[in-house]
Amino acid sequence: METLTWRTEGRIGFLTLRRTDQYNAVDRAMMLELESFWRERLYDETVGVIVLDGGDAKGFCAGLDMKTFGPEILNGEARAVYDSQRRLARLLLAMRRAPQPIICAVHGAAAGLGFSFAMASDVRIVAEDARFSAAYINIGLGGADMASSYFLPRLIGAGRSSEFLLTGNWMSAQDALALGFASRLVPRAKLLETAVDLARTMTSKNPLGLRMTKEALNISIDAGGLEACLEMEDRNQTLLILARKAEPSAR
Repeated sequence: METLTWRTEGRIGFLTLRRTDQYNAVDRAMMLELESFWRERLYDETVGVIVLDGGDAKGFCAGLDMKTFGPEILNGEARAVYDSQRRLARLLLAMRRAPQPIICAVHGAAAGLGFSFAMASDVRIVAEDARFSAAYINIGLGGADMASSYFLPRLIGAGRSSEFLLTGNWMSAQDALALGFASRLVPRAKLLETAVDLARTMTSKNPLGLRMTKEALNISIDAGGLEACLEMEDRNQTLLILARKAEPSAR
């Protein structure tokens, strides 16, 4: 791939954004490669957890590449604008549909679409220099874009989400931890190591249980109430118990 690096170690997969000189900004090539990547992961049973990081770039991801892809979208005809908007936004849906839990390791700036990549991940590990901005409103658009109005209130609550989306102001790594957006705040040198430790813990669990836990968490976020959440949990646990009984070692 031109804009991404993908490698595996056992059941852990490592996805690294690789537009290093462009701050990992998303251009059309990266969009197309991410579409293909997440589509392939839907049926990839060899990988149990994915670690997503920004590699050697100065920051995790600066969002949309405003030198190439941005002008193409903003100045395009209506049909082309709508097509690009939908395709970029569906990358976040693809991340949630991926059966593998995604651990996002963030250093430096995660702005716009980069912020959304972190939001769409299941766990966020952040370096001390990490910072986040829903920068959409800073370029004359609405602050609610790329699933930000869906994810952020569910992660940190409506009040603070409104502040960040309406102002485009930066959320520091310290604020991210205090608000519950990040689960770990670590020195930059420990970022990937911490993510890998968590991934190893996850991959030591029942693979089907791991997958169904991610599924249950995502569905429960949108569930209409407690009863719907309980129905999902009951279904998952029943299936897992039956699967254990069917294993040769259980007989």
